[in-house]
Amino acid sequence: MTAVIIPAYNAAQSLPALIEGILKHVPIGQVIVVDDGSTDETASVATALGATVLNHRSNRGKGAALRTGFDYVLAADQFDSAITMDADLQHDPADLPAFLAAWQTHETELILGFRRKLGSGMPLHRVVSNTITSALVSARTGVRIRDSQTGYRLIARAVLAAVRIESDGYEAETELLIKAAGKGFRISGVPIATIYAGAPSHMTHWRTTKQFLHVLLKEYE
Repeated sequence: MTAVIIPAYNAAQSLPALIEGILKHVPIGQVIVVDDGSTDETASVATALGATVLNHRSNRGKGAALRTGFDYVLAADQFDSAITMDADLQHDPADLPAFLAAWQTHETELILGFRRKLGSGMPLHRVVSNTITSALVSARTGVRIRDSQTGYRLIARAVLAAVRIESDGYEAETELLIKAAGKGFRISGVPIATIYAGAPSHMTHWRTTKQFLHVLLKEYE
C-alpha cells in the first residue's frame, strides 16, 4: 500500500482540489497531510476532507514536514512506499497511476517525476536552475537525474528505513537523492505534467541555493 504525503503550509485554498484529485486514484486512508505550522485553516480543511493530519506547532520547513510524514509511514506497517506531493496544485494527481504502475514492477526503489522543460511553459529561470542542479546532482550521485528539484516522487519503504534526512528546508530532497544513491538504491523516473501558476522558485533564493550547495558537497556515511 502506498501513502501519499503532502507537506502543507497555508494550503487551505488548494487542498480541496488536490485531495479530490488524489481520491480518484488512492483511498482517503492513504492520504497524509503534514500541516507545517500553518496560520490558516489547513489542518481543519484536511481533517474535514478525511485525510490523516500531522501537525507542527510552528513552521519548520519542507524537509522537517517530509521527515514527520516519513516517520509516520515507517510506524505504520501497512505502507510499503510513499508518494510525496506539493500542496500548491503544481503536482497533477492524474499522474499518480504512472508512479503506481512503475512501482509495481519493483525495478527501482525511488521513482522521480520529471517535468518537460523547454516549450512546456516552465519559466526560463526555472529551466536554467533545474538543468544546472540536475546536472550537479547527477554528477554527485553517478546516476542520471532528469529533474532533481521535483517534489513529486515515490519512495520505497526500504529507502525511508535506510535514509534519514537531516535538512529542514527544500534541500532535504537533494539530500535524500544523494543518500539513497550512496546506499545503492536504484533511481528511475516517470514523466509528469509541467504546471506553473506564478509561484516563485525557491532555488532562485540565495539562502536556498547556499543550502543546496552545502548538501551537494557534504560527505555522508
